[in-house]
Amino acid sequence: VQLVESGGGLVGFGESLRLSCTASGSIFKINNMGWWRQVPGNPRHLVANVSSDGTTNYLDSVKGRFAVSRDNAKKMIYLQMNNLTPDDTAVYFCHANLREIGIWRFRDYWGQGTQVTVSS
Repeated sequence: VQLVESGGGLVGFGESLRLSCTASGSIFKINNMGWWRQVPGNPRHLVANVSSDGTTNYLDSVKGRFAVSRDNAKKMIYLQMNNLTPDDTAVYFCHANLREIGIWRFRDYWGQGTQVTVSS
């Protein structure tokens, strides 16, 4: 199983970015999918997640600016980030809690991370 992110980069204050993540491999079922972010020397924090039924959850500081969505058929999750500020600068990681074919339990998987840098 692999999670591969794309869409990071360098943008200016107030601009937008859209992150995408694709899950691939022998996947039986995906529960929650989400985006986390990490600044060097700090813990990884949940930014937003979405359950298999579409219920979303956001970090308070991104509410009203970020929107998470998923395409269950394509096994993809997206994060639309608007009105970005330098405080959003971090490495963003895709996460999925899923069950592989032939495996009885659900496990957490992570992408390799994509850098988002917002200049002031």
